[in-house]
Amino acid sequence: MKNLSQQIEALVYASEYGINVAEIKHVIEASIGIDIDEQTIHAALDEIKSRYLQENHVLELKSVNTGYQFLTKPQYYETINLLQTHRAKKKLSQAALETLAIVAYRQPITKLEIEQIRGVNCDYSLQRLLEKELVKIVGKADALGRPILYGTSDLFMDHFGIDSTADLPKLKEIVPEDNAIGETSD
Repeated sequence: MKNLSQQIEALVYASEYGINVAEIKHVIEASIGIDIDEQTIHAALDEIKSRYLQENHVLELKSVNTGYQFLTKPQYYETINLLQTHRAKKKLSQAALETLAIVAYRQPITKLEIEQIRGVNCDYSLQRLLEKELVKIVGKADALGRPILYGTSDLFMDHFGIDSTADLPKLKEIVPEDNAIGETSD
């Protein structure tokens, strides 16, 4: 197939979120009506990736959370960040960010457990995170009353550019050492 790379490039570009090889295979086979193996798709993705590594492209093809998507190259992050900051009308509140961090690090977790950690009611924050699809319901706990368990969504992974929660920074990496209680001994 002579234009397979362009078809795959169009699929990746048109995908709202990352698109995985199985989805690419399914769509290509459905649109063309021929079987295509995953190795051929991987080869086409590698060709696209190498083409976008050239300096005249501002985007690059990245594998994120088992899917592929086009992302801006790092040298443009500051410019894009300024735009995003300018447009940040719908940004998360401090309470929502705290709730999201608790869910990310302690998932699966119940609303009661989140509230015990934060010390305040988290109904509104949790509802906003569900609406923004950063958090999802992952099941029910075996505890009394079978409370709902929450976890992070694929959109959360895509938004933060990580493959799994194992890629989250370790708490000791983000909490400064001078945040200790008491005196330090020499």
